[in-house]
Amino acid sequence: MVTLLLDSTQLEVVLSVSERALSFHKGNVVIDRSTITKVQLTDDAWTWLRGIPSPGTHVRGVIAMGTWRSAGGEDFAVIRRHRPSVVIDLEGHPEFQRVILTTRHGLALVQALRVEVAEEPVDVVEIAAETGSTPAVPEKKPRKRKAPAAAPAV
Repeated sequence: MVTLLLDSTQLEVVLSVSERALSFHKGNVVIDRSTITKVQLTDDAWTWLRGIPSPGTHVRGVIAMGTWRSAGGEDFAVIRRHRPSVVIDLEGHPEFQRVILTTRHGLALVQALRVEVAEEPVDVVEIAAETGSTPAVPEKKPRKRKAPAAAPAV
């Protein structure tokens, strides 16, 4: 999962080694805060994906990472399965028109972008926690498995 760092001038999407390899992207994605026009939360990032991977990795419904080219421009995506995601629309960014990320910290990102932050990059979860508005993430409950029925005696 990507790490989101925010300071007073930029948002940095920190990619792991495997994310860099799968997305064919050498470094982190740096976004000036002034280029962010809209941030949206979504339950299914696959509906926001447009164009074709170029370069990138795509396994339908499982993973989509890298640059996606379309008639509308280039997007950067790091999508895993059908998990909560954030869609960041950009205007004036030198590389991308949209960034689509699977992250469980989307709400914390939206809240952190509304707050004035320090000069040093800080994780968006920490920023939202300082403001006291971070919602608790519900824990997943284990599924109950049905006990196998006894076979009838013959």
